[in-house]
Amino acid sequence: MTWIQIIILSIIEGITEFLPISSTGHMIIASSIMGIEENEFTKLFEVCVQLGAILAVVVLFWKKFFDRNRMKFYFKLIFAVFPVLILGFAFSKKIDKLLESPVTVACALLIGGIVLLFVDTLFKKPEVDNDHHLTYQKAFMIGLWQVLAMIPGTSRSAATIIGGMQQKLTRRFAAEFSFFLAVPTMMAATGYKLLQSYHHDQVTRTAADSIFNSQNMTYLLVGNIIAFVIAMIAIKTLIHYLQKHTLRAFGVYRIIAAGVIFLLMYQGIIKKETPKDAPAATVTVYKAHNTAQ
Repeated sequence: MTWIQIIILSIIEGITEFLPISSTGHMIIASSIMGIEENEFTKLFEVCVQLGAILAVVVLFWKKFFDRNRMKFYFKLIFAVFPVLILGFAFSKKIDKLLESPVTVACALLIGGIVLLFVDTLFKKPEVDNDHHLTYQKAFMIGLWQVLAMIPGTSRSAATIIGGMQQKLTRRFAAEFSFFLAVPTMMAATGYKLLQSYHHDQVTRTAADSIFNSQNMTYLLVGNIIAFVIAMIAIKTLIHYLQKHTLRAFGVYRIIAAGVIFLLMYQGIIKKETPKDAPAATVTVYKAHNTAQ
């Protein structure tokens, strides 16, 4: 990977991780268009760059995230994250196979876009606008919705926001809960991928060609810093936007993005199926990114 590729992918991660437009889908397509070399570090980078986005949530919601008086809320997060961790681990190989298919990404973007066009009409009269009114059952149901993000192109953010609205959360609080839920989900995913990569590195490589060399670690550090800054802006923008607007604009964007991907595949710029060792863009625990998240 080159510095310009590192910067572009980090910006894409920061923008798309918390918007309902699929970070996994955008990372896969960007990697394909830029012709990024397919190797173990590419796979590692596209997962670990999520740490910067995670830190953005922690910093922005510092007081809420570390409030000892909100222990019940932490347990609700645990309830919500269980489904994706269990199913993601159980079906990780099948998820990896899906990550090789731009066709899957395009179809998921298209279907999700159509849903977002009507989601505000489908789920009217929200009743839950804070975590005190969020029950364990509702949290678990949102967690089940997050499982859909195992399909690349679905978007973890879109799945959990839609799931939240289906459980009668307001758009703003559904987005906020989605941000919180991303932290344990993505940290587990990143930790899992790091352990996998480290084990692979120890077994198959020597110190001279280790993917954990100083240059690659510099790439990771810079990538996470960029993702952190961009994600801070994206989160603030999304919260402000959802207080006044519906999700319809994101639906339109997803449909257009899907059309562009289909066009690029038709022209041969993007292959319909990528090689088996292609970069597994953001293979999270439930995608291993999704991943969607």
